[in-house]
Amino acid sequence: MVAKSKVFITRQIHREALELIQAEADMEVWPDDSPPSPHVLRAKAADAHGVLTNIMDGVDSAFFEAAPQLSAVSQLAVGTDNIDLKAATQRGIPVGHTPGVLAKATADLTFALILAAARRVVESDRWVRAGQWKLAFHPMYWLGSEVNQSTLGIVGLGQTGIEVARRARGFDMEVLYHSRSRKPAIEAEIGMTFVELPELLQRSDFVSLHCPLTPDTHHLIGRREMDMMKPTAILVNVARGPVVDTTALYTALVEGKLAGAALDVTEPEPIAPDNKLLTLDNVVITPHIGSAGNRGRRAMAMLAARNLLAGIAGQRLERCANPEVYS
Repeated sequence: MVAKSKVFITRQIHREALELIQAEADMEVWPDDSPPSPHVLRAKAADAHGVLTNIMDGVDSAFFEAAPQLSAVSQLAVGTDNIDLKAATQRGIPVGHTPGVLAKATADLTFALILAAARRVVESDRWVRAGQWKLAFHPMYWLGSEVNQSTLGIVGLGQTGIEVARRARGFDMEVLYHSRSRKPAIEAEIGMTFVELPELLQRSDFVSLHCPLTPDTHHLIGRREMDMMKPTAILVNVARGPVVDTTALYTALVEGKLAGAALDVTEPEPIAPDNKLLTLDNVVITPHIGSAGNRGRRAMAMLAARNLLAGIAGQRLERCANPEVYS
């Protein structure tokens, strides 16, 4: 009998995905909710042929050096900024990821954040729970920004950005976008306008970030960019925390340079309990739940499982973050 390949999975995932992997491989699943430490991760990968990771796992050159039998890494996420892709490619190891299947769920959350920040949903909920609702109604209480017929600026027009733009049309919003490349067909389909980043910042009532984290996008939105924005604008980040300079964001919010912010990602993650952003009422923060819809997360798990099995079988991955490994 031929021995099955050994794989390590760094977190519990959907049962159907685990069953798919278990049918083809000798599988070990990390049992804890918190991620394995870097030392433990390297130890588990030492005799593994494949590893299924997520964004909290550091997959660096030391990891690859500790895993001589490794033939594939499968990431349960679109982004791979926690993985040293160059080191993986140098070792001939394909890295799978899960684009496409989570765009709709993440776009849904983006609009939840826009609406929550604009209409002060979280802040007013806390006020009610604290027993501060004394008046039956007051025409000047809890005024917020109206989303309908406002201007939305989307930074990064991948699949999630496109889905956000589609939702914005339902709110009669003017949609601007800035991306590495123009997409005329999408512009025509949805009715949106490409502009350079400074113009987008200056004109938008809501700025929503959907770009990948790269050296070029690290702190893409800093103090200079926030100074370009309207003082009534709201910044939304569902991309990666380091795309925004959070120190500059705190200052801008305190000084009234921005009306608010809604963040599904922070720098660092998890955010420290004493982070000053948590003291502000005009900030909504969720714990990186953009893809956490049942349907979308299951689809991610199944794609990650298929990527993993293809990799350990020596087949081309369904979705590969470093396709140059095949050339």
